[in-house]
Amino acid sequence: MKEKILIVEDDKFLGEFLLKRLKEEGFEVFLATNGEEGFNLACEKRPELIILDLILPEKNGYEVLEDLKRNPLTSNIPVLILSNLGQKEEVEEALRKGAEDFLIKAYYSLDDITLRVRLHLKKSKK
Repeated sequence: MKEKILIVEDDKFLGEFLLKRLKEEGFEVFLATNGEEGFNLACEKRPELIILDLILPEKNGYEVLEDLKRNPLTSNIPVLILSNLGQKEEVEEALRKGAEDFLIKAYYSLDDITLRVRLHLKKSKK
């Protein structure tokens, strides 16, 4: 059975690019384009990992992260933040709220992101 990954990203180009790449890597991938949809899909699909942007319409990534970590259905799902934000305070806040990792979009290639996804999936199975 394929591992499920949820991408919550409002940039349609980047979201589709990530979706295509992760599908090519053998994952079952879902894409949400706003925070509310992302939270609902996480509850419905119960993915093994979530890639979450912070700047989102309807509900920002911090709010989604808090909701995910409060909900018993989703609280154990590893969340990787993938954002253009990257100030020390923003990174610390995301990690404090329960994110596993924080990737700044400009600094990571699709190969890097895929490696991080695999690393955190492996780590979460231990």
